[in-house]
Amino acid sequence: MLLDVLQAGEGVLRRPARPLAIEDIPGRPIQELIGHMRDTMRQAPGVGLAAPQVGIPLQIAVIEDRADILESLDPAILAETERRPVPFHVIINPAITLGEETVEFFEGCLSVARFGALVPRARYVSVDCWNERAERVHIEAAGWYARILQHEIDHLNGCLYLDRMRTRSFMTVENYGKYWKGRSVAEMRQALESEEAAGG
Repeated sequence: MLLDVLQAGEGVLRRPARPLAIEDIPGRPIQELIGHMRDTMRQAPGVGLAAPQVGIPLQIAVIEDRADILESLDPAILAETERRPVPFHVIINPAITLGEETVEFFEGCLSVARFGALVPRARYVSVDCWNERAERVHIEAAGWYARILQHEIDHLNGCLYLDRMRTRSFMTVENYGKYWKGRSVAEMRQALESEEAAGG
């Protein structure tokens, strides 16, 4: 079953989600929710989906960066963003620790449909959480996977990428494809800084 993905402006997207009781994870309602979230994420398509995005204020997110999608992307961009396939998995009640190094890339969101912006994120993170089998999990992630984790955990804390973005880089996905796709983040940043300096 596909779920409706809520858009920015819905209150549930701006409130911290409540932790899920561990004993509830194996139950049918949560297992069905996880399945519906997985199907909705894949249909979108997206690389992550948090329960608040479908109107459920619980600390659950599903993540997957499929190899078949990456095959269609420029290898140079994949290398620059350190993006590799990530198998489907679930994070529940996550606690995240951010590394010190920050990187900046263009990022979108299913709840801010058709827009994106440059967003600085930690290059490395560690996450402690529970999985869909009610097992404790420790994740060490780098590159794009670390970005996905930060983005989804932000959703669980009532935060959107809009709160972290480089505001002058905010644009439609269509215009990103028209003007910036295939260009490096360094080029994009330099152009934006030049426009800002020129008062553009």
